[in-house]
Amino acid sequence: MASKTFFTGVDGECIKTAWGSLPLQFLNYRISLPFPFETAVIAMPQELNQIKELQRRIALYEDELAYKKLFFIFFSSLTRFSAAITRSKEQAEEIVSDVFIQLWNNRKSLQEIEDLKLYLFTAVKNNSVHKLHQTEKKKTISIDDLSVEMDSLYQNPEDKVLSTESMQSIERAIQNLPPRARLILKLAKEDRLRYKDIASLLNISVKTIDHQLAIALKKLTETLGASIRKKR
Repeated sequence: MASKTFFTGVDGECIKTAWGSLPLQFLNYRISLPFPFETAVIAMPQELNQIKELQRRIALYEDELAYKKLFFIFFSSLTRFSAAITRSKEQAEEIVSDVFIQLWNNRKSLQEIEDLKLYLFTAVKNNSVHKLHQTEKKKTISIDDLSVEMDSLYQNPEDKVLSTESMQSIERAIQNLPPRARLILKLAKEDRLRYKDIASLLNISVKTIDHQLAIALKKLTETLGASIRKKR
């Protein structure tokens, strides 16, 4: 099957899988859910409200503290996303910094941006692709060529319900996922992008997102099951 080129948006918000319930913090290590992973709603109202308030303070009052907070909220995730495209952490950091400089320069119109998170990811994607075109003379970029780094599962060790061995097995399984599935998993679970926004960002359908997350979930469920069986 030919790989899709990296850049249409289709609507959709959630995923349903056929693999049943998972222990808390298995796939939801960044979002603790009090119910099985059958429907995962990614966008968090509290986070969105915080971003909107920072936008307002920057646009109306040129609030540098709000600007710094916004920078630190997004810098890490945007840098990892850019590095997946450019394959250079240094270039990725420079690209993200340039996007935020441009954001500050255009701060008066910041409130006009309806979805700042999608705006930032799109700007970083476009600048990263442009940089790759310059350095490697590539005309097309496939989503299957991207290798994204994900955060460790050990974000909140005090809240951990899985053993260290199980979590290490899951981390290895995540790293062994196909590039497309790993990137979509990162954007959905770590960066909390809505499915329709991921579809727009990567120029794929929401059906593809459902399929890739189902692949990831199945592989990680199998890994966890094998890890549990070893201990019996």
